[in-house]
Amino acid sequence: MHPILNLIRQGEGETLDFKKIVPGAMKIAKTIVSFANTKGGKLLIGVNDNGTISGVRGFEEKYVLETAAAIYCKPEIHLEIKTWEIMGKEVLEAIVPNGEDKPYYAKDENEKWWAYVRVRDQSILASKIVLDVMRKNLAAENTLIEYSSKEQALFQYLKENHRITLKQYCKLLNISRWRAQRILVNLISAGIIRIHDIEKEEFYTL
Repeated sequence: MHPILNLIRQGEGETLDFKKIVPGAMKIAKTIVSFANTKGGKLLIGVNDNGTISGVRGFEEKYVLETAAAIYCKPEIHLEIKTWEIMGKEVLEAIVPNGEDKPYYAKDENEKWWAYVRVRDQSILASKIVLDVMRKNLAAENTLIEYSSKEQALFQYLKENHRITLKQYCKLLNISRWRAQRILVNLISAGIIRIHDIEKEEFYTL
């Protein structure tokens, strides 16, 4: 079977997105950034949401993709773009690498830069905690964590309740949002707790 048809059979998800056409450099930059900030991924241009092939004019779509990655993404993201012909129609495969300079930002219509991450088949705005974890991991800081009563209380709560939100953690210990975020970022970076952003409000587990 054709490799693109194999991809289409997988359906859209964390590392795959279908686009009938490129919806403009600014909009597609958001998806490109979300892939680079997560695990990398592939964009199939010329494929409908239901997986049927509509085809595109490869040269025009490729130009918009390259413009988005170079001008509307910060830092610039280098795409690998392949052109495929399937059933007489042209499909573009844009491969987005797992970024080495996270976090990446996409520019909006107001000239503001925003970071996105990929959650299932959606590109969502990255929270401050997610951004701080990316920056800390990029800096490769070796964090010596001394378990104070604040960390111990978090571990005990998670053992009994399995999950906690930032708001719940602040309330549990009566500490500021800033202080709670710093503790969570350190523990996530050290691989001690895990962040989940599959719901409207992020939550954390051991």
